[in-house]
Amino acid sequence: MNTQWQQYQDILNSVVKPALGCTEPIAAAYASSVAAELLGEKPEELRVQVSDNLYKNSMGVYVPGTGEIGLPIAAAVGAIGGNPDAGLEVLAQINQEQVKEADAFIQAKKVHVKRKQVEEFIYCRVEATAGSKCAVVEISGGHTQIIKKELNGEVVFSQDAQTAKSTGNICDGVDISVEKIYDYALNAEFEDIKFILKAAELNEALSQEGLNNIYGLQVGRAISQSVASGLLGDGLANNIVMRTAAASDARMGGATLPAMSNFGSGNQGIAATMPVVVAAEHFKSSEEQLARALILSHLGAIYIKSHYPPLSAFCGNTVTSAATSMAMVYLAGGSFAQACAAIQNVLSDCSGMICDGAKSTCAMKVKTSTNAAVVGFIMAMRDSEAKEQGIVATTVEQSISNIGKMVSAGMTRTDETIIDIMAA
Repeated sequence: MNTQWQQYQDILNSVVKPALGCTEPIAAAYASSVAAELLGEKPEELRVQVSDNLYKNSMGVYVPGTGEIGLPIAAAVGAIGGNPDAGLEVLAQINQEQVKEADAFIQAKKVHVKRKQVEEFIYCRVEATAGSKCAVVEISGGHTQIIKKELNGEVVFSQDAQTAKSTGNICDGVDISVEKIYDYALNAEFEDIKFILKAAELNEALSQEGLNNIYGLQVGRAISQSVASGLLGDGLANNIVMRTAAASDARMGGATLPAMSNFGSGNQGIAATMPVVVAAEHFKSSEEQLARALILSHLGAIYIKSHYPPLSAFCGNTVTSAATSMAMVYLAGGSFAQACAAIQNVLSDCSGMICDGAKSTCAMKVKTSTNAAVVGFIMAMRDSEAKEQGIVATTVEQSISNIGKMVSAGMTRTDETIIDIMAA
């Protein structure tokens, strides 16, 4: 494998990972579990400080295995029963006794959560105390990226912010573009990229869980039942949206199954995976073709999202679904030009969708962006492309750059306003 393609594989391996539950409260659970391990015993008190964006994305989402919402339960159960060696799957092995203990911990007012004004979008500091002992763990720049550990005032591990690589600039210094991603996805050895099929396995299981059981707003089940009753047609488009939304229902509703995440987001991992899986079934694609399509959707999404901060007022499902639309063009036998047109079409469709925190209604946003991906792909296959319209430029690379500028420079105040509204 050439150096450039090895860099692409390294990017995928670093930010396409299994994650149990929404990654923002899971970051607090992880930090708390590490702090408890450092302390050497169960904490008697926890003090948690998080960035505004991590706070926003933790307010309304269920923590898996607990049936409860928010940062306090995530931090408490992480400290009591979390596995610090499991990363984003830190809560995979918790039990109900530990949840009860965590609830009692919170009821005793021993868990304190506050927002902290910091420049980093992903930031969490946990201070765990027991008697005269005190352990501090700081995460910054990534959901499991520890930059400091302290025990009883002594630093036992640290790396400065510039040494720690933030997910926001994961593509810096890498020769990457939509065209180069397309070349890699279609021409790399199958053995070198088949690892991405794990995304299909995990996210399909989550989708089935969402269809079989009641979670959140039951967006996927509502579509399924409407198809069964004849209210909606039983075709590719509705099946794609149904099965993708169902996975998001389960994830945001606290299902104890991991999602294969993309760039720190389980929902975006789902949006990059499930439409491709369903389309591959429809077109009777081979396992190798499915893997190549998943590389297109996952790496394409990472590349576009590297143009703006990892947490913002912008719903990242939009650009993830743009990359997914490109992948569906490939599965349908379309050309590279049509794949680019699909990206353009989706960016033109739903780039105004805001992020107002992680919660059950994220399944509706996944539904919206996934529907845009399907329509964008259908239009592209008919050689219909949105361009030179608003922020969508003549070329796909300029459109991606425009999205990055809009989010980074234009939506900062929007993000602050959303957080103020939610925290009021």
